[in-house]
Amino acid sequence: MLLHQKSKPWAILIVLLVVCFPLTLCAMSPFERLLKPLEGLKSAKLSETRIADGLREALRVGIDNAVNATGKVDGFFGNEAIKIAMPEKVQMIEKGLRVIGLGPKIDDFILSMNRAAEGAVPYARDIFIDAIMDMSFDDAMAVYKGGDTAATDFFKAKTHDKLVAAFLPQARKALDNYDVTKKYRELTGLYQKLPFADKLPAFDVEEYVVSKTIDGLFSVLAEEEKKIRTQPSARVTDVLKEVFK
Repeated sequence: MLLHQKSKPWAILIVLLVVCFPLTLCAMSPFERLLKPLEGLKSAKLSETRIADGLREALRVGIDNAVNATGKVDGFFGNEAIKIAMPEKVQMIEKGLRVIGLGPKIDDFILSMNRAAEGAVPYARDIFIDAIMDMSFDDAMAVYKGGDTAATDFFKAKTHDKLVAAFLPQARKALDNYDVTKKYRELTGLYQKLPFADKLPAFDVEEYVVSKTIDGLFSVLAEEEKKIRTQPSARVTDVLKEVFK
C-alpha cells in the first residue's frame, strides 16, 4: 500500500518498521544457522565425556561384581574357568605323583592356592578401582566402539604388571593364612624322598597365585563388561543406562 504524499513522518516510520522488521529477521537466520554447528560441538563434547564416564562406570561396576563373585568360598575353586591348577611345568609330573600316592597332598595344595586367591581378591578391589579412575579420556574413547570386552582387554594390557606388583604384598597375607608356600614345600619334600625322583620343577608360588588371581579377576570382569554392553538388566546406574542404551 502506497503512502499519501502528505502523510505525517511518524506514519511513514511505522510503515517502514512493519516492512523492514521481518526482513531483518530473515537476514539474521543464516547467522543463527551458522551457530548451530558450534552448539553441536558443545553437545558432542559433553556426549564424549559422558561416554568416558560410562566406560569407567562399566569397569567399576564390573570389578565390584567380579570381586563379589570370586572373593568368597569356591569363588575360584568352584569356577572351572578360573580355577587355579598346578603350574604347567609341574603338571607334566602331576600324574606320576598321584600314582605314587601323593594325590591327597596335591589336592590339598591346589585347594590352598584357590582359597588364598579367594581370600586375596578383596585386597585387589581398591587397586583396580584406582587404576580405572586413572583411565584417560582418550583411552576410554578409543575402546568405546570396540568389542564386547574391549575396555577390559585394553585395561588389562595397560595395567596388568602394575596391578600384580601392587597386589603382591597384600596377597601374601592370604597365602600365609592358607599355608600355600608351606604346603608346596611339603609336597616337594615328599617327592624328593622317593627313589630315583627327578628334581621337582621350581616356581615362585606367591607370584604364580597372584598372577592367576589377577587373571581370574580380569576374566570375570570381561564377562561383566559383556553383560553391561548387551543386557539392559546389567546397567544398574543412570550413566550405564544412558551410555549403553
